[in-house]
Amino acid sequence: MENSVNPVVVGVDGTDNAMRAARWAAGVAHKLGTPLHIVHARPSPGHNPSDVIAAVRACEMSAQQERASAILDAASRAVHGDHPDLRITTAHVSEAVDRLLVDLSQHARLIVLGCDDLSVAAAVLIGSTTVAVAANSMCPVIAWRGDATAPTGQPIVVGVDDDDPSRVAITSAFELADRFAVNIVAVHAWSTRRSAGDVTLPFMIDWNAVHADQREHLVDALAPWTRQYPDVDVTYVVDQDKPSRALLNHSDGAQLVVIGSRGRGPLAGAVLGSTGLNLLHHSLIPTMICRSMGARGDVSFEHQFRERAQE
Repeated sequence: MENSVNPVVVGVDGTDNAMRAARWAAGVAHKLGTPLHIVHARPSPGHNPSDVIAAVRACEMSAQQERASAILDAASRAVHGDHPDLRITTAHVSEAVDRLLVDLSQHARLIVLGCDDLSVAAAVLIGSTTVAVAANSMCPVIAWRGDATAPTGQPIVVGVDDDDPSRVAITSAFELADRFAVNIVAVHAWSTRRSAGDVTLPFMIDWNAVHADQREHLVDALAPWTRQYPDVDVTYVVDQDKPSRALLNHSDGAQLVVIGSRGRGPLAGAVLGSTGLNLLHHSLIPTMICRSMGARGDVSFEHQFRERAQE
């Protein structure tokens, strides 16, 4: 999230939910000082086996392009109404939305997707789109949900662990908190689970000492970021609980929850882990998945997208 040239990218599909997500993404772009790129993925026309079908498909494509332009125009008007000085670009492409967004993530600062419905049908959508993008994106991905159409003064919650993805999440959370001028709630979940065959005797454990030790470890772990961002106040939370449940419990009253994922690969569920999947399905506020800060090439975002936007 270092280069201000890289835009915040938001996918829209014409729904009210996507429109609110686009306005929220615009607010984030405004706070970060980056452009906003609004994209719409049109259905693929498929293969044309005959001249007749080709003519029908051509009409369908024309209608899809008109609808896509109308969706993007509506989103642009809404965003301009909130942020008239924000630089906004738009494009529609005939491509699967997950592949489109993963490709764009190579030169994006953030990817934002709207997914506020918690129904069973929405869970299928999350599984096929948001999880796929989050598991393969080269930049952080935010699954937007809720009512907010702009960043607020509420805190940002970040999950803290002892691995590299957690450090990426911490960096992202602190930068956003600094730009939003809000506090951080740092949550570390721990348990007494041991390897098979071990026995834990609760009455022999000094729980106050354990809690104090875990909190001290959390404070020490965040010291590099608190020194780098001295204006960001941090609340340290240590919970003996599952990470997803701890984060959900402490996200009440927050505007965003930030976590890391384990890596990149075809098995999205394994990549995101149970914590990421639980938050994507159950969080009532936007959830940010940080797999990587992204691979920045020398080719500009506008140049990368120019040819594809004409398809």
